[in-house]
Amino acid sequence: MRNPRLANRYAKSLIDIAQEQDVMDAVLTDMERIGATCKASRDFALMLRSPLINGDKKISVMHAVFGAGTFNRITEAFINLLMAKGREVFLEEISSAYIAQYKDAKSINTVRLTTAVPLTEAVQKQITDKIMSTLDGQLDLHATVDPDILGGFILEIKDKSFDASIRRDLNDIKKQFEHNLFVAKI
Repeated sequence: MRNPRLANRYAKSLIDIAQEQDVMDAVLTDMERIGATCKASRDFALMLRSPLINGDKKISVMHAVFGAGTFNRITEAFINLLMAKGREVFLEEISSAYIAQYKDAKSINTVRLTTAVPLTEAVQKQITDKIMSTLDGQLDLHATVDPDILGGFILEIKDKSFDASIRRDLNDIKKQFEHNLFVAKI
């Protein structure tokens, strides 16, 4: 049950309070932990979504998983508010929305770079420097290796994608042979 509108509103409220209290980084750490735990443990995510488990039990489970008092007081109060409102179902989605809004507020650009082989530090630094020359703010580079692209790279920045992979080139050539304009169709 996804509700990005609700998640963005709650995340915006949390980021406003965290900014006012000057604890945005601490709340970011908490939201990253919660999001990572929801992704890593299907049982934890299902527990949050379960209507059969009451809010007090869910809070005690969260204390058992994360440790009591490990969250920032703003995060703790926010989670308690979500439990009281019955919105803990959206906690994973809210944590993702908070991270995205935090990156927007701090001008952090997330860049995904996919290559066929692992990059050396020197090549990765060259790519980072080249990207930084075109973007404002900081850079959060996520480099992954996918041997299926055969060679080259795929670069994704925000909502733009630049595919300079050998796989794409081969697919383009294949399409040209399938639709050859110079061969008469019989």
